Parts: sequence; C-alpha cells; structure tokens
Amino acid sequence: MRMRRLALLTLSIVCLAGACCFVSGCKKAGQSKITIGSKFFTEQVVLAELLAQHIEAKTGIPVIRKTNLGGTLLVHKALLSGDLNLYVEYTGTALTTVLNEKPQGTAADVFNRVKKLYAEKFHLEVMEPLGFENTFAMVIRGEDAKKLHLGTLSDLAAVAPKWRVGVGYEFLERPDGFSGLCARYHLKFAESPKVMDLGLIYRALVDHQVDVVAGNSTDGLIDALGLVALEDNLHYFPPYDAVPIVRESTLERFPQLRAALDDLAGKLSASDIRKLNYAVDAQHQDAAAVVRAFRAERGL
Repeated sequence: MRMRRLALLTLSIVCLAGACCFVSGCKKAGQSKITIGSKFFTEQVVLAELLAQHIEAKTGIPVIRKTNLGGTLLVHKALLSGDLNLYVEYTGTALTTVLNEKPQGTAADVFNRVKKLYAEKFHLEVMEPLGFENTFAMVIRGEDAKKLHLGTLSDLAAVAPKWRVGVGYEFLERPDGFSGLCARYHLKFAESPKVMDLGLIYRALVDHQVDVVAGNSTDGLIDALGLVALEDNLHYFPPYDAVPIVRESTLERFPQLRAALDDLAGKLSASDIRKLNYAVDAQHQDAAAVVRAFRAERGL
C-alpha cells in the first residue's frame, strides 16, 4: 500500500512538471526566440538592428543580436548550423562567394537565381530586397580625383603603377574581387595589396598609407571624409541587392515573421542607408538609437 502511494506521488510530480512545462513553454533553449546575425562592418550591424527592432515591434518575438561575427562564409555557416535564424546578405555576394557562380544577367536574374538555389541547397528562404544595393566601390582621395581627373575605374589604370591599394581580406579572395577587377581594368599596382580591417581602410587612405581602397558604395564615411568612389564603367561588379535570408524552419515555427519581413521590402534607399551608416561611423551614435529614430521617422 505504501509503495502504491509512493508510486502515485511520483506520477503526480511527473505530471505536474509536465503541465508546468506545457504552460510556461518549457522547450529546447532558443525555441521561443530568434537570433539575428551580421557580418563585421557597420552597415550589417545597422541592418541587423533594423530587422530586430521591426520584428520585436510587429510580432512580439524576442530577438537576440549577434553582430560583428566575421565574413560572409562564417555568417552563412552559422545560419546553416542554426546558430542564427536570419541575417542580411547581398545577392551578388550570395551568388559568387557562397554559390561559386559567375555573375550574369540583371538584378532580377541574380535575385531569382539566388532565391532558387538557396532553397534547393540550403533550405533557406531569400526574402524580397530591402530596397538598396551595396556594391563594391574603389575609393580615392577627393584631391587626387580632382588633380588627376579620375572619375572611372578605367582612369585608374594610368596611375595604378605608382599607387598602393588597400583591401579587406574577403575582397582579396572572392571571385568577384581584386584579381578579376585588375584583369578587367588592366590594373597593375606598385605593390601587393595591403590587407586590413574594413573599419580601418578609409583612415589609411586619408593618412596616405594607401592611395585607393576597396570600400562599399553605401559607406557613410565616403562623403564625410571628402573621398570619391570611382565609377565601375565596364560593369565588373554584379548586382548586390540587400536581402534578408531566413531559415525555412524558422518561418515555419514563426509564421508571423514573414509578414514582418515583407513589411520592410523596398523601404530602404541607398541614401537612407548611407545616412544611417554616417550617423554611426562619423557621428559615433549608437546603432540601436539611430535605427529607432529612423523607424519612428518612417512610421515603421
């Protein structure tokens, strides 16, 4: 009899624990949250914060931020492993660096190709573009552009033999990066590229440590420091539309997430993102505060 009562008591405790788990959402850690990541530069941090704030406001889903993680392949790997649920990628980067394909066709062609292959290969969904493109930009000092009449990448060929170039590690290695650029425009520089952190390239340019750097077209510091981005007149670089990329399993688990992300489609212009980047990089404002003000201004 005593053993029977003990067994019943044990069963009651197990059932109570199960009920508590059911009521409180006791489940595998992270199941009730999503994690957004970013690469290691300001714009990516700003975009991760924009997505996080918007998702939290529109869905109530708590969001963990994991920013400044590193380069494209590292962040992509974290997404595949489930350490991240989503991040913002650029279509040209997805096509060339992740999928190892040669860029061809229009921006829509590249987007559709990436969307199809990411679903087939990785079970990832490529959402609609946010509204702006961030292409690579070869950037020089404003006084050099004026004095030497440099406006395009073709113009750069004449001065390259006397110039030093600074690049990020990823640009040096990627198929749509340094080697292909030099081949397309017949560029031969004075020495091998100096590889440096993306956060330091513009300071190195201003301080005359290098004469041209591989930056991004939406960097806020280009205008702030009086620099000039040379025109890609031979159209070497593919389209780089900014797109959120999400695990299919995350969209299944949080169906309300799709509408929240769709709500951001087309809402950011290149001018918008440059201003946001400038506020963080040049004015040293907090990224979360900058995004919060932008969302309020746009009624998001």
